[in-house]
Amino acid sequence: MNYIVLYTALLVVLLIWIGSRRNPLLAVVEIGKELLHSYKFLLLIVGTFGVLALNKYELQIENKIHYSSDFTSFIFGLEGHFVHNLQQLFYTPWLTPIIVFFYIFMLQSVLAASLGVYVLSKNRLMLYATCYAIIINYSLAIPFYLYFPVDEVWSYIPAGVRFTMLDVFPKFEQEYRPLSGLNNCFPSLHTSISVTMALLAYRSGNRRWMIITTISATVIVFGIFYLGIHWLTDMIGGSLLAVFATSMGVQLAKLTLWSGEESLSVRNRAKAN
Repeated sequence: MNYIVLYTALLVVLLIWIGSRRNPLLAVVEIGKELLHSYKFLLLIVGTFGVLALNKYELQIENKIHYSSDFTSFIFGLEGHFVHNLQQLFYTPWLTPIIVFFYIFMLQSVLAASLGVYVLSKNRLMLYATCYAIIINYSLAIPFYLYFPVDEVWSYIPAGVRFTMLDVFPKFEQEYRPLSGLNNCFPSLHTSISVTMALLAYRSGNRRWMIITTISATVIVFGIFYLGIHWLTDMIGGSLLAVFATSMGVQLAKLTLWSGEESLSVRNRAKAN
């Protein structure tokens, strides 16, 4: 698990540099300044880390409430062998490591790097909107994980899907599984977070960041099927959640920053970054 943290940190640094064309270490300084100068941003960061912590302990909460329902067969009845057919159509040994890399590393790296890119671009609207969107995504997803449990596709034998993650990451169940329950499928947070970051990037006007987040979201959404993890229903739910979280995040950011001395303007989309 330590190497995942290390590689993620290095990837965040690289992504901030590409997205902002500035020294990534300055992002830490600028975020520190924002925390000191804005109690609103401080509360937002506390809320963001709070909901991430809640997600981390969701499995423990799930065990304590002793909720035994299982909606996996219902989901399978809706969509049948969609994931199986897609996996059979696209499976290629050389593609698997690429998909695993995006699934394991890119989600949290793009999320963290977005904060760095926006703070270095002086785009406070997108900085605040990103925090709000993260809070909304996790806050709405966690209740579904607790009360609408759906097992991952590969674990449901009638689906006939193989867990191709193990081809590249054979210790996934031991090292990564504690972070995400087997029945925490609907909605797909990998879909909602990656699509949210892409939608916010489009609103930011940063062309390089649009390209990076769009590629990341596309590969991750494809990857959740390719790896045999999520159902089509999970992806649809995650996409709808992303659209809602993005829209609400931007509106809440505007309300938070609404004052005479703080600009709400988004950088011109046509301006080269």
